Amino acid sequence: MRLPHNAQCQHGQPWPLGATAMQWQGQDGVNFAVHAPHAEGVQCCLFDEESHEQSACLALPKCTDGVWHGFVPNLKTGQLYGFRASGPYAPTAGHRFNDRKLLVDPYARELVGPLKDLAHAVDYQLDESGQRQPDQADNASRIPKARVVDVEKELQLGASIAPRPNIALSDMVLFEAHVKGLTRLNPRVEAQLQGTYAGLASVPMLTHFKQLGITSVCLLPVQLHITEKHLLDLGLVNYWGYNTLGFFIPEPSYASSDCGESTRTEFRAMVDTMHRNGFEVLLDVVFNHTAESDANGPTLCWRGLNNAVAYAQDGSGNYLNPTGCGNAVNVAEPRMVQLVMDSLRWWVQAFGVDGFRFDLATTLGRDPALNYQFNRFGALLTAISQDPVLSTVKRIAEPWDVGSGGYQLGGFPAGWQEWNDQFRDTVRAYWLGHACTRGQFARRLTGSSDIFQNHGRSPLASVNLITSHDGFTLADLTTYNQRHNLDNGENNRDGHSHNLSANAGVEGHSEDPQVKHQRALWQRAMLATLFLAQGTPQLLAGDELGNSQGGNNNAYCQDNSVTWLNWAPSDAAMINFVAGLIALRKKYPALRHPSWFIGLQPHERRLPLPKGCDIAWLKPDGRPLHDEEWQDPAERALACVIEVGEDGFRATHRVMLAFNPADTPLRFALSDSSWRVVLNSATAAFDCGEILLDQCAASRSSVMVLVQDVEAAMPVAIE
Repeated sequence: MRLPHNAQCQHGQPWPLGATAMQWQGQDGVNFAVHAPHAEGVQCCLFDEESHEQSACLALPKCTDGVWHGFVPNLKTGQLYGFRASGPYAPTAGHRFNDRKLLVDPYARELVGPLKDLAHAVDYQLDESGQRQPDQADNASRIPKARVVDVEKELQLGASIAPRPNIALSDMVLFEAHVKGLTRLNPRVEAQLQGTYAGLASVPMLTHFKQLGITSVCLLPVQLHITEKHLLDLGLVNYWGYNTLGFFIPEPSYASSDCGESTRTEFRAMVDTMHRNGFEVLLDVVFNHTAESDANGPTLCWRGLNNAVAYAQDGSGNYLNPTGCGNAVNVAEPRMVQLVMDSLRWWVQAFGVDGFRFDLATTLGRDPALNYQFNRFGALLTAISQDPVLSTVKRIAEPWDVGSGGYQLGGFPAGWQEWNDQFRDTVRAYWLGHACTRGQFARRLTGSSDIFQNHGRSPLASVNLITSHDGFTLADLTTYNQRHNLDNGENNRDGHSHNLSANAGVEGHSEDPQVKHQRALWQRAMLATLFLAQGTPQLLAGDELGNSQGGNNNAYCQDNSVTWLNWAPSDAAMINFVAGLIALRKKYPALRHPSWFIGLQPHERRLPLPKGCDIAWLKPDGRPLHDEEWQDPAERALACVIEVGEDGFRATHRVMLAFNPADTPLRFALSDSSWRVVLNSATAAFDCGEILLDQCAASRSSVMVLVQDVEAAMPVAIE
């Protein structure tokens, strides 16, 4: 409907934040509430559905505890709107008010209109001295408008999604994927569904997930995001999506239809289908910074409403930047904590998701009372841990940022899991010939007790990974010694330089049989280590296909065949190998237990086993390692024997893992009892039926897994 230009708001109420279709004092309409504590006034501007022309601009009449609010009778869901805030333009005091600039509602559930060039939507002009002065041009035609959505209806639709699978942490196998890149080039997925939410949950993809045996898909950011100015200037886009504008909105470009309601419907249908097939859906979320970037970035939302409290700043209005992205959300501010909490709950309750991976999560614990150092009991982390909705879903931290004291691996509270980059780097170094010792490798293999055990957490707190979206793929890790990022437009300066990779003597693609064989040995050995290690394994989507990015280890801006998974030449043997590893992990409790090893020697064993697990470490000759041998850089090969039952029950199998990273074969001594070979990574063979008695011959760059029945076994001989 079109309101008269002199229409007036009633007071309404300061909650809930955002636009809410409701009844107030006996009238139907829409209540608007926005946090702008330092504003001198806030207007709610209404726009015509078809023309997007402004039809009314109404002053919100009341400010309660920093929240401006008003109720407009007779408005309905579907109404387009935005905000304008007036007040001082004083950047050194933290204020950037400019009522000539239309602002997006931080609580918008849908945006309509242009998104591509928003990074250019600044609120200032530079004067002759280079100082920012408020720009007087009205930008409403270039800014997307929020649409009023029926929140209660959305929550009811969310409640109809199939129940969460609630995969136990000990059974969880993560699969990190990009919605678009996962299926954009998959010929088995219908053309109209390729690169979409629906394509992710299509029959061919469900079949693939089931074949692999993964349990939980973790999606790169799916909250509405925009591309940064420097990428726009290079003709590139932010493909990964770590630049959020709409914390409550599914990214519309991943839907098969660009209608906001159909996007939400498609996202829900994806989650529902995944749940019905036993899979969890986790989201990579970015609450450490926003798309408004640094002081020279666009004014789209928070900067124009409550800049002084929304972002962490010093006493002169300069943004603190522990994220490296230009700004950092001030998560010590109660209303910003509320924003994050409300967003997370929305994705759980309205869309049914099963958990989150928090990007640059150290920033989420930075406490101004501690000079913005990390506080594991900070406001936001504590709020999440106690919340009755969020405390029941999975929470994974990327435990670092680029600020002072930013590396916090092992520092998050109980109930959190963390990406373990030390596992990644140690496993790469161990297999690819970089500096590493048996002691370092053994710690990572057994859950990184030196990192996680002190805070009463289990080995499952460690999310183990070899590769992720950020860095080389597995194929590239064994193909390139150097990054090849020229396509990113930064003269190959971006991306990691410390890759701990190897190329088998040839940089890049090679048809040399010996080079290809060595690379395959490395890849299988590292994958075997990933799925045999204690902790929670995470596989990068495409590694099971042999996917390459041509040596680009920072492909965040490549929305093309560099990052879209190439399914056409997919490596069927590698797919089967990964599936075999996951099946092996599921079969033997010794490979996925939730408790720390207690290191009982075989002659000390008593049945039933005490709480905890049993492990013995051996040199290839069958003797235990002495202290100095753990740190000998010249000798890396080792074996371990594990005996553990399922959920505290008596063990039925004893499992031996033998690791030979050398470039020559090696023999491992066995006990007198017979052992059955269940994995030889050198040949990609599982349960080949081979029975060994005295020794095990391990090929170069290989992992062997042997099993014996406990009832028929003799104790392992350790002197």
